[in-house]
Amino acid sequence: MRLLRHADFERVYKLGRRHFSASLTAFYLARQEATASQTQNRLTPGLRIGFTVGRALGGAVQRNRIKRRLREAVRLARPLAGTCVDVVINPKKSLLTADFEAVVNEVRRAFVVIEEKLKGKQQKSTDAPEDRGSGDGKTKA
Repeated sequence: MRLLRHADFERVYKLGRRHFSASLTAFYLARQEATASQTQNRLTPGLRIGFTVGRALGGAVQRNRIKRRLREAVRLARPLAGTCVDVVINPKKSLLTADFEAVVNEVRRAFVVIEEKLKGKQQKSTDAPEDRGSGDGKTKA
């Protein structure tokens, strides 16, 4: 349920996509479905979430408050467990002063956008490419 390992964070940052909003940036990367043997090796199926709150956002008290607010917003806005994706949420300093309902709405919107993008990507990969010829508009005789 939580993204904890540094290697997982790096993989999401390097290979994943981004969603920007006013108070946060969400990085996400789809994972393959976990089999029973992989589940025993700590590869959990479903959504895994991690937070990155750097020192530039304030002292320890402010950073911990940001993390508490984000954890609660994710708990309230969490989508269904059917999505197999890693998400890293990188907050901006404005999250400290933002209304909590606005934070929940931003997190909810980020999950909706991520789910839509991943479904669109899966549909494109499952559709068979059509043979349209050379594309130069000339017909062969």
